[in-house]
Amino acid sequence: MKGLIAGILLIVVVGLGGLLYRNAVEHPFQPIACPLDAKVCPDGTSVARTGLSCTFPECPPPNVSLPDAGIAYAVPDGFSPAALPDAASIAAYDSPIATSSASTTEPAGIVIRRYALASSTPLAVIQATALGSPSGLPVPEAKYVSIIIADRNLTVVPIERFEGVVDTAYYLAHGTDMLRFDAIDRGVANWTDPALGVSALPAQSALRKLLATLQGN
Repeated sequence: MKGLIAGILLIVVVGLGGLLYRNAVEHPFQPIACPLDAKVCPDGTSVARTGLSCTFPECPPPNVSLPDAGIAYAVPDGFSPAALPDAASIAAYDSPIATSSASTTEPAGIVIRRYALASSTPLAVIQATALGSPSGLPVPEAKYVSIIIADRNLTVVPIERFEGVVDTAYYLAHGTDMLRFDAIDRGVANWTDPALGVSALPAQSALRKLLATLQGN
């Protein structure tokens, strides 16, 4: 009896081996050929599909992706990650760049914040969050300016211009969120000068470059 069972098992094993061998001969391993399309990263470089699933890899630095906010962008040269200043912040960067009119070298900063629109309008969110410093009062709507960067309509609001600090916020309605991008220049010696070219300050210039690379619908 034991011999009969052993014989049956041997026949089964030999049969399976034959099937596997025939399948390997008739259907040899074929390397996966991924589509030849490429993903363009925020900084203009591109990455190709890789792996068994033919997915796109993450874009390398200076590109950054914030999936929760649905955006990606290229971090400007000279800026590196910094501590988040508050609960609404989702990214922050500093760069030890002196402003053209600064007497000392103090870090220029960029902060990205995210506010839920929910049932509020974009204007209502701006009015509620654009609080001037050091007063803490809402910035008058008359000071809001609309600009277009890379086909995106942004609302620019002066947040602070006090004791050498010039902070300007760029608001962008993005899906169900309102995104706020702050350019913070410190150590600006002539901050009281009405003719000061704010948009030419290092943090302002860097933030506009970042916004020009912004991806996300």
